[in-house]
Amino acid sequence: QVQLVESGGGLVQAGGSLRLSCAASGIIFSYYPMAWYRQAPGKQRDLVASISSGGRTSYGDSVNGRFTISRDNAKNTVWLQMNSLKPEDTAVYSCKATGYSTDYWGRGTQVTVSS
Repeated sequence: QVQLVESGGGLVQAGGSLRLSCAASGIIFSYYPMAWYRQAPGKQRDLVASISSGGRTSYGDSVNGRFTISRDNAKNTVWLQMNSLKPEDTAVYSCKATGYSTDYWGRGTQVTVSS
């Protein structure tokens, strides 16, 4: 059974930092490109950052320079370090494992940034 479990969300003031974690089980983690998405109320889900199985990273324009995605294949975990948070970063953040035929999603963790 595949599970992706996010943690690390919470309430933070603007300018603060949070570190999200996504722990995977039931898959050969090192094979999977991983990504973080976010969805704010009433808005579509957007790609925040992604990391290939080999560690190559990419970022959405709105978070580039503030967020960092990383992974440890030995720990089956991907992280999202979020710095200089803004109220517009408020959303549910979810991680995704991209497979050849199936994508796997976690349930998400709420991040709220107060002004």
